[in-house]
Amino acid sequence: MRVDSLRLSEISRNVTQSEIRAMSVECDRVGGINLAQGVCDTPIPESVIEGAQRAIRDGHNIYTRADGIAPLREAIAAKVQQYNGFTVNPANEVIVTSGATAAYYAACLALLDPGDEVLLFEPFYGYHLETLIALRIQPVLLSLAEPDWEIDFDRVRRSITPRTRAILINSPSNPGGKVFTRKELTKLAALAVEHDLFVFTDEIYEYFLYDGVEHISPATLPGMADRTITISGFSKTFSITGWRLGYLTASSKWSAAIHYFHDLTYVCAPSPFQHAALAGLLQLPGSFYQALSTDYQEKRDQLCAALTEAGLSPSTPQGAYYVLAKGDRLAGDTARQRARSLLSLTGVAAVAGTAFMGGDQGESLLRFCFAKKKPDLDRACAALRSL
Repeated sequence: MRVDSLRLSEISRNVTQSEIRAMSVECDRVGGINLAQGVCDTPIPESVIEGAQRAIRDGHNIYTRADGIAPLREAIAAKVQQYNGFTVNPANEVIVTSGATAAYYAACLALLDPGDEVLLFEPFYGYHLETLIALRIQPVLLSLAEPDWEIDFDRVRRSITPRTRAILINSPSNPGGKVFTRKELTKLAALAVEHDLFVFTDEIYEYFLYDGVEHISPATLPGMADRTITISGFSKTFSITGWRLGYLTASSKWSAAIHYFHDLTYVCAPSPFQHAALAGLLQLPGSFYQALSTDYQEKRDQLCAALTEAGLSPSTPQGAYYVLAKGDRLAGDTARQRARSLLSLTGVAAVAGTAFMGGDQGESLLRFCFAKKKPDLDRACAALRSL
């Protein structure tokens, strides 16, 4: 039987393995210290662990409603009101998702069409870009200016066309650690209102803030409540990246369609883990979240000091748990080669900056993750200083 007409889809022909995944595999192969992938292997809060175990024993192991269990949606709505500063209806404006990535994917399916354009700031998180490409949506890259990752608002305005449907914001950002200021977000909100655009905002690192900076949710700004899709989750905050548990809030005008596509693609978020997240939200005190910023700022400073001593000049992040650093002094003509050179010399895995920037803009950069247990971060910093 002839199969000559069988082929991959058009979009699949250009698919390549994520450089983050590739470096994690290479790091495992040589037994190195993985500062490449944001796995966040720090301890899980006991209340969250016990919540998962109790849920499994109590029989919460079957499908839930596609938008999540009601107590968790109610707890998320309460958290959003208290911490983020805006109000949502837990009955029809909160969706519990299979990770923040699933929230973003379902929202794109529900609200964007092939050929639409989305403004995306660079350096970007690879999944934000690749999801748009996979759905035949056109990303329009807007470079932020080093070293403080400043926005060129004139360029933002010039980049808006009749095909522009949304602006994507990631604050605090992966990989640059930029925390968008109220002034910046207010200007972006004004453009979104003027041109009638959606704003997708990924706030998964909202508790990882340093040097007293403030997290602002775009949904709190004038004219933004109905046009903002707010995405967050528990993976980073509770150190449960492998549990795949996130959430999304959106106006009821859009949530039903987003709910449909999340159901179609993922059915529901893992049932016992929903109960675990609920236990975390209800039982963890405010001091837990304050400690995240304190502890991770110490880790940030430790890694930045080691990178500086190694001659890999870092850009000190305001939030999240990644550092972009200059890798020019390492052997190699490309960032990918320099990342592998660093791994060979020190046993420390980083990611090429080209995984987060278009063209050759990221060739001088490497990204490091400091969401590690202290002994592992200590070993990595000592190894980096050996350069």
